Amino acid sequence: MAEFKDRGTVRIADDVVAVIAAIAASETEGVASMSGGIVEGFARRVSGKNVHRGVHVKVGDIEAAINLHVILHYGVKMDRVCKELQNRVKDTVEMMTGLRIVEVNVKVEGIELKEEKRVPAHQGDQVRVK
Repeated sequence: MAEFKDRGTVRIADDVVAVIAAIAASETEGVASMSGGIVEGFARRVSGKNVHRGVHVKVGDIEAAINLHVILHYGVKMDRVCKELQNRVKDTVEMMTGLRIVEVNVKVEGIELKEEKRVPAHQGDQVRVK
C-alpha cells in the first residue's frame, strides 16, 4: 500500500482479503464450494477468529499470498477451472485492494457429484432428470 507521510498508512486485514477472495472464488464456474476441513474448524474454535472457509491469506505491506481449498463439480476440466480461479481471485483482490498478489495457490480437495432430481412426468410416474 502506498504510504503518505502527511496522511498516515493504510493496512488491509487478512480477513478482508479472505472475504474478497472467497466471493471471487465462489463466482468461478466449476467451483462447487470451498473446503474448510477439520484443522480450520479447530482454529476457529480455539482462536475465536472468523476464519473464512477454504481461504488462507498472508497480507504484507504491499503484497499478499492466497491459498484456496476448493471442491469442484464433477466433469469439469480441473486445470482450466483452477487457472480461471487463480486469475479471477488475483484480479479481483488486486483491483479492490491495490495489493500485489504474488501467488494464488489452489488445492482441489474434492469433487461434488450432481444429485439426480426426480420430476413427475405423469401422475404416479417419476422420471430421472440429471
